[in-house]
Amino acid sequence: MELLKSYLQDTWVAGAGPHTALRNAATGQPCAETSSRGLDLRAALHHARTLGGPALRRLTFAQRGELLGKLSAALHGERDALIEIARINSGNTRSDAKFDIDGATGTLAFYANLGKQLGDRSFLCDGEQIRFSRSSRFLGQHILTPRLGVAIHINAFNFPAWNLCEKLACAILAGVPVLAKPATATAWLAVRIVALWTKQNLLPPGVLALLAGPAGDLLDHVEAQDCIVFTGSGVTGHAIRSHDRVLQMSIPVNVEADSLNAAVLGPDVAPDSNTFTMFIQDVVREMTQKAGQKCTAVRRIVVPRQIEPAVRDALIERLSDVVIGDPQASETTLGPLATPAQLRDVRADIEALQQSAELVWQGPEGPRDGCFCAPRLYRSEAGKDAQFIHDHEVFGPVATLLPCSGEASEVVGIVARGGGGLLCSVYSDDAVWSREVLLGVAPWHGRIYWGSAKVFDQGTGQGAVLPGLVHGGPGKAGGGEELGGERGLRFYWQRTAIQGDTQLLKQILGQE
Repeated sequence: MELLKSYLQDTWVAGAGPHTALRNAATGQPCAETSSRGLDLRAALHHARTLGGPALRRLTFAQRGELLGKLSAALHGERDALIEIARINSGNTRSDAKFDIDGATGTLAFYANLGKQLGDRSFLCDGEQIRFSRSSRFLGQHILTPRLGVAIHINAFNFPAWNLCEKLACAILAGVPVLAKPATATAWLAVRIVALWTKQNLLPPGVLALLAGPAGDLLDHVEAQDCIVFTGSGVTGHAIRSHDRVLQMSIPVNVEADSLNAAVLGPDVAPDSNTFTMFIQDVVREMTQKAGQKCTAVRRIVVPRQIEPAVRDALIERLSDVVIGDPQASETTLGPLATPAQLRDVRADIEALQQSAELVWQGPEGPRDGCFCAPRLYRSEAGKDAQFIHDHEVFGPVATLLPCSGEASEVVGIVARGGGGLLCSVYSDDAVWSREVLLGVAPWHGRIYWGSAKVFDQGTGQGAVLPGLVHGGPGKAGGGEELGGERGLRFYWQRTAIQGDTQLLKQILGQE
């Protein structure tokens, strides 16, 4: 059984016992162990601030981008070995593991290219010079400069590779060092990735630290120039935001939390159309990929009542083809949940859901050993009054049909009842109806995926988080925003207004 160490102050260190066991999701047997007891996190943060931060700020965007490009290439070079760890520790099928690891590699490569585009600068001007008086010589200019602290990244269990890399890509390109804390239960993959990078000496000293194990007193040591980015439950997000030290130091916190994502089918869509096929394919994929353990997975399926029987039959037909079992087997398309704790939570949530909705289909439970959970499709006639369905996310291969009239206003009301989400997908070829729905649900979401016949063979599917588009959502989803190309860097910068002589400003800001 492998002992997972933390990488702090540019050294691999082990925490004191007792250790926390990481388990094989398919068998339930321990596969690794780790601990963070006794580790000096104050010193680790100080090391990053005083060594890693200055090292990054001395580099241009292009040079930081070169670092990210090397990280991406190294990750791709060890792809098969990383897939095996994801299969064991997270219960991923090969396809699901590739989705996580390739997403990580692609995001690093995207931000490497962005660094090349931003070029030989180390900070940015924000907009044009602003004239605020009668004088044309005394003007104002906003600039964006890196924060002088550490970016503390607290990541979720379901995407140990992608979550690690999407966050650090933005921070490093912005010029801020990182202390990453992966979820303990699936930390093996993140530890192996960082070990790969450190073995090849790809980053300057102090730029990256990794805490494998519980966070302990980490947040007690944050300073005014630090920032925190968190992905996980709304309850934990609230605890981070309300931490005494975080409040005292006014630490910026970005949260990606719960999301009851909806897939909406328009009343214009016929069951024999490409748009209908696209809708069914996307819903089934989002229910079953990563065993439904995705922040972007479909939880609520909003369909016009007149075509609901056709939708239900098509979903059941496709779901019946899903093969649940050992993720190492080539025929398996649905692996186990990631942890025993996750399985307990999902089973409890399913029990509660059954009090509010009718079970219309259930697949096989899978092997008795491990963390397997049968996919399930539910149905409720309660619309926006289905309180549990709109308030609670079952984080597994489970979704609920919500038939309605199909009127745009009713659809918007049902979707909005979720209280804010990462994304909503809308499938329709009717531009008038789609406009009302899209604009109606936009204030409640960070991203909307519009499927139609014109993109039938081009759409990415709603679950693909693209580095060029923002990822996050309002309300229940945490109110955060990540990625989005250059937008993702802005969380790590301070915007400052400088007033002065226009020519002198141009000189120091490199605008001549």
